Amino acid sequence: MALGTSWSVALVGLEGHAVQVEADLAKGIPGLAITGLPDAALNESRDRIRAAVANSGGQWPVTKKITIGLSPASLPKRGSGFDIALAAAVLAADEVFPADALQDVVLLGELGLDGSVRGVAGVLPALISVRSRFRRAIVPAANLAEARLVPDLEVTAVLSLRDLVHHLRGEPRDEVVVPPVPPAGGPDVGDFRDVAGQPVGRTACEVAAAGGHNLLMTGPPGCGKTLLAERMPSILPPLSVEESLQVTAIHSVAEALPPDVLISHAPFQAPHHSSTQAALIGGGSGLAKPGAASLAHRGVLFLDEAPEFRSGVLDALRQPLESGRISISRVQGTATYPARFSLLLAANPCPCAQSESRCTCTPDRRRTYITRMSGPLLDRMDLNVSLQAISRADVMSDSGGETSAEIAVRVARARAAAAARLVGTPYRTNADVPPTVLLQRWPLSRSAVTPIGKAMDEGLLTARGFGRVQRMAWTFADLNGHPEPTEVDAKLALSLRLGDDTLQKRWVA
Repeated sequence: MALGTSWSVALVGLEGHAVQVEADLAKGIPGLAITGLPDAALNESRDRIRAAVANSGGQWPVTKKITIGLSPASLPKRGSGFDIALAAAVLAADEVFPADALQDVVLLGELGLDGSVRGVAGVLPALISVRSRFRRAIVPAANLAEARLVPDLEVTAVLSLRDLVHHLRGEPRDEVVVPPVPPAGGPDVGDFRDVAGQPVGRTACEVAAAGGHNLLMTGPPGCGKTLLAERMPSILPPLSVEESLQVTAIHSVAEALPPDVLISHAPFQAPHHSSTQAALIGGGSGLAKPGAASLAHRGVLFLDEAPEFRSGVLDALRQPLESGRISISRVQGTATYPARFSLLLAANPCPCAQSESRCTCTPDRRRTYITRMSGPLLDRMDLNVSLQAISRADVMSDSGGETSAEIAVRVARARAAAAARLVGTPYRTNADVPPTVLLQRWPLSRSAVTPIGKAMDEGLLTARGFGRVQRMAWTFADLNGHPEPTEVDAKLALSLRLGDDTLQKRWVA
């Protein structure tokens, strides 16, 4: 009897679990069995690794009864990323290379029938999860740049099973050369200077970006709602190193990693209104994959024509808007993904989408259309602005408004002020701070809280709305350079929450 051992990683959501792969070669009826809750793709690796070994010039132990155990046995394992770990364990048991060559090394990769090693999804979160346990990792060449983002880990890339064997034997081989990852620039989303008029809408976007707040924009078609939303990423600050790794890991699991590998800019997701609940919050067969809400983590989730989304799809966002994460339970386990994003909703005031002079919708029909967005969801929107139709003067004007670069400077300054205040806490933006923590550590002055409390007494604010206005008041203070919110900051926050057009226009004038 001979025994070979290797290590791989099983991903559950973004959490990786080290899996020990043991291959036992014994006398008996020839065959190969895999134990330890493998899924269909992992079970099929029996044929892949057998063909890969044969087509790489190696000798498969055809006379042996091969048993492969995956431990911990109670943890479900899925996917083809275990292939090279399984092949390495069998070859180690067959003494193709020294067994100690697999000590302190984790292997990830899929095998082709010709022996080639192919890239797999989720390499970054898998290696991040086990980097404290292993010093070395072997990955496909296609995943090398991604794997090298993990600090304090020696990463080796292989192109084929033959290449892997040469490496484990310590024999010379051609090194895989991957150019360094270039700094990722921001997405090409246009500039705020392209937006004609709409000073209130531009200001609302600035406030949402500065504090990480949610924004609802209503207005007639063609007034610039979509243009404003699409330019939000252009004023958001770059992601920190920690945020970049987390956002990149989510995209890796979702198999949506861009060519530049490291995502250093705030992501922007704009799913179509026909999207399903699974597409928006995550799902799929087996263990759930992240949806648009998680892919927008630390960025913007924009839902254009929000009332056209099915109500159940929209209401599925209520829980992540509060907790900043999404947990999806399936038979194979529960996957949890971070989902801390700014939600931007855009809506026409009525279903006909005509200008006010041509609209024939009755008041009841207009009310029914808007109420497709439920009250609990709207209560989670921090800013509520009504945009007016663009005038001919705005369209013909060539002066334009402020550029994204100019707005981004103020947003960055406000974020820096918030970060200095929140240092030592798990919160990054004002929108992250729970209302209870806000009341305990950063309460508003009596003059600032009075107008907010009065609005609540009059039934204009819920308890949730009370807390959200307080957080926005801090964002206004950061934007205006105030050490703490003033009465004016609080009133401006309240006006944007309640949609008070008069005060909004007076402020941006």
